[in-house]
Amino acid sequence: MEEYRVLLVDDEEEIRTGISRKIHWAALGLSLVGEAGNGEEALELAEQLRPDMVLTDIKMPFMDGLELCRRLRQSLPAAKLVVFSGFDDFEYARQAVGMGVSEYILKPINASELSEVLNRLKNQLDSQRLERRNMESLRRRYEESLPVLRELFYTRLLSGQLCPDQVQERAARYEIEMPPGMWTAALVHADLSGGGEGADRDELVLLSVQSFLEEHFKLDGCAARVVLFGDTAALLVRLSGEDKLYPMLEELERLSLLSQSYLGIPLAAGVGAPCQGAEELHRSVVGARSALDYRALMGGGPIIYIGDLEPQNAAAISFEEEDQRQLSAAIKLGSPEQVEQVIQELMERLRQTGLSLSKCHLFLLEVVTCLVRLTRSGGVAVEEVFGKDFTGAVSISDFSSLDGLGRWLEERCLKLHALLGKQRTDSAWRMVEQAKDYIAGHYADEKLSVERLCSHIHLSPTYFSTLFKREVGMSFTAYVTQVRMDEAVRLLRDTDEKTYRVAQQTGYSDPNYFSYVFKRQFGLSPSKFRARLNQ
Repeated sequence: MEEYRVLLVDDEEEIRTGISRKIHWAALGLSLVGEAGNGEEALELAEQLRPDMVLTDIKMPFMDGLELCRRLRQSLPAAKLVVFSGFDDFEYARQAVGMGVSEYILKPINASELSEVLNRLKNQLDSQRLERRNMESLRRRYEESLPVLRELFYTRLLSGQLCPDQVQERAARYEIEMPPGMWTAALVHADLSGGGEGADRDELVLLSVQSFLEEHFKLDGCAARVVLFGDTAALLVRLSGEDKLYPMLEELERLSLLSQSYLGIPLAAGVGAPCQGAEELHRSVVGARSALDYRALMGGGPIIYIGDLEPQNAAAISFEEEDQRQLSAAIKLGSPEQVEQVIQELMERLRQTGLSLSKCHLFLLEVVTCLVRLTRSGGVAVEEVFGKDFTGAVSISDFSSLDGLGRWLEERCLKLHALLGKQRTDSAWRMVEQAKDYIAGHYADEKLSVERLCSHIHLSPTYFSTLFKREVGMSFTAYVTQVRMDEAVRLLRDTDEKTYRVAQQTGYSDPNYFSYVFKRQFGLSPSKFRARLNQ
């Protein structure tokens, strides 16, 4: 098992040396990864080392142990904190406990006592780690959430949000049988257009429809299940053969009449075209939704089959929600190669339909609409992607072949990918420059902090810290220290200000701590540094 990381903080070097030598760290399953002589230095180290335990003295210069614990409780909430004190003072102990300190030890520190404390805390960390990894606990939580996960699976399946290779894997994971073969979808709702209480979106009515279909739908040789999907009950049927489609329509007609008798609610349904495999059910759902739309516009019987109204290949060229998600993700977050791959897969799907170029007009408009939305939401001028003469309309007649259409789409997508990438880089650079300007104007304020800066530039501290370190190559704290030290050098070189005044003008209220940081940075105290400059 991986060793836990320990940070030791005490202003007395002898005590740090004694503890580091007398404790058998490896035998306890621990690793002493760092030492600090005061709270300020400890905070910087904790930011870099992310220790699992912090052992700290209470009485230290610049920042005492209690303040350090308070700050660490915010930045390292899971860390175990141990406080040393040479004062048998109940008030210290009370404050320490109030800050979530795990142990309070009186000096002088006994190695065996400290080892017992460390072993106890190590066991607590082990228990927490094992609890997180406890498969039985995870299984119990998983089983409790299984109904919700199944519901989410069906919603994503019918919306086209799952990749084909995800469907069977997730169905098996959620203990859902989705055998191969021919499937079709019917979207069923209560037909209250002629009046009656409630509305077709009423959840109670919808649940009644779902229960009714589960109890009464029967078709020899065919398996069915009913799930709630938006404002409808989606009836998913695995047909044993193509010859079962029209018997299924007849069964739905029967159920519509039966529902009127049993529930006082007539049913209406749109039925999509059959598809091969549950992976394609979202295509059947598109057709079923279109069938309901036709019924709303044109009237007709309670059961409408899309195949009676449209050629069955009409849905095969739609630019679906999953296509939009994949294309958007590639353009915004992927590489140029990933953008090209998505476009190539879309064009290959078009070729496999065998449709002529003229019948791909709707598909083209849907893709262009997606690209325009991405362009505008990304703050990029549409003309930069589509050219200065772009009016928002693109005609399929502008292209002589599917290959030409594919090249045009690929060029537009790669252009948008590059522009969004440049904008992200420019945005990050501007944000960092804004932060640097703020630091340059406030480094003399001893209360300058990442939280105060982030409040000014309206970013979360966690995101800003990651962004700043990535762009600048050092943490916020290290950068502020560098700015302050550079200014301190300038003041020592160009002015006769006293050291305590230089400290105040560079953000240090404590001249001793200023001298400590300066010496750590340059290897000399401020006074010796100035003396060397004047030689």
